[in-house]
Parts: sequence; C-alpha cells; structure tokens
Amino acid sequence: MKFWMFCLAPVLAVCADQTPLTRLFDGKLTASQRATACFELRGNPEPEVVNALGKALEDPAVISCAAENLRIVGAIEALEQATSNQDAQVRANAVRELGTFQRPELLGTISRAAHDENLLVATNALAGLSEYKDPTVIPVLAALAEKGGMIGDMALDRLSQLQSAAALGVARELLGSAQVPDRLYAMRVIGAFGDASDLGALNNIAKSSPENLSQRARGFGFMPAINLARAAQSAIASIQSRQP
Repeated sequence: MKFWMFCLAPVLAVCADQTPLTRLFDGKLTASQRATACFELRGNPEPEVVNALGKALEDPAVISCAAENLRIVGAIEALEQATSNQDAQVRANAVRELGTFQRPELLGTISRAAHDENLLVATNALAGLSEYKDPTVIPVLAALAEKGGMIGDMALDRLSQLQSAAALGVARELLGSAQVPDRLYAMRVIGAFGDASDLGALNNIAKSSPENLSQRARGFGFMPAINLARAAQSAIASIQSRQP
C-alpha cells in the first residue's frame, strides 16, 4: 500500500498544480482524469475554454463531454465548424448537439450532415432533426424521406409524428420503391393515416406472392424474414377499422 501511495503521490501533486484546461490535454493522465477535467469546465463560457473544447472534440477520450459542454454554453459556432471536420466521430457529435438548439438557421447545416456518406454522421444528423418540434423542419424531413433508404425511412417515421398529411404524401410515392424497407415504412404510414383510396394499391400487394427479404439479403443480425403481403394486409385492416 505504501509503495503505491509513494508512486501515486507525484502524479497527484502534478494534477493539483494544473488547471482543468491543462489537464484536459495532458496525455500523461488517464482518460478518467481528463474526463474529470472536462467536466470541471462545464458551464464555463470563456472564449479560451470554448476554443479548447472545440479542439477537444478531436480527442476520443473527451469528445462526448466536450460536445455537451459546448452545447451547454451555447457555443453554436464551434459546433457548426466541427460539422466540417474530417473525423466522422467529430461531425456526428457536433451535429447531434446542434439539433438541440432547434434553430431554423441551423437546418441547412444539419440537413447536409444527414446526407453524409458516413452512416454514423447521417443518423446523428437525423437525431438532431428529430429534436425540432415546429413546422420549419417538415420540408427538410420530407426531402430526406422522399429519397428512401435507411435515413429516408427514419425521416419518414419522424415526419409522420409531426405532420401526417406530409408523411402520407411521401409514403404513397415510396409504395412503388424497389427497396423493401421503403415500402414497409410506407405501408406503416398509409395504414395509420391513409383512406379508402389507398386500398387498391395495398390489395395488389396483399394478393401478390409473399415477398421475403431473408437474413442473408439484409446482411445483418438474425432478423426475421419480411413479408410485404402481410404488411399490406395489416395496413388494409387499419384503414378499414377507421371507416364508418
């Protein structure tokens, strides 16, 4: 015990003499010690601190803490600049925090990030867009949803929570998509908000041979096969349940 206390004493002495800013970038300290230093800077809006946290975004040991600190002090400019960083992790953390401000003028930046070729960045951008509660985000979500794909389907899901009419219009277009997930998301929305005019298209799918997407075709996990005909039947039942 005395040996370890002897070895640790110099480190503790050094830490005590350093400011949180210095410890934040001290590579001799553990990740936990540096994270503690980052936490000590929380709520500090001084330009020197904001600049340091902007640099800390590039450090995996403190990136999450640094991004949250910047959000807390409203350092929008620093976060916006970080969305152009070459590191996908930096872009992802920055764009997610930007969404929490729910400012219309940031929609362009977040929308561009939602089209990022890196899926981590794109999904975090969608999470940022999902923070918005007002109608200003609806055109952005609709534009993403129209493209289909994983991000588009997630955007459609969020759009359906904000404005059913806009989501229904996009869903009707996606019903003809060649991508199975797009059609599934479309039928979910149509089932929830559609009407008798949608029954014809849904019946065509329901009467067709069951279309399965196997685990191998999906390429991930042990997900069950997807049956489009069954999904169409479910949507039909949902619409009919609302009819007088």
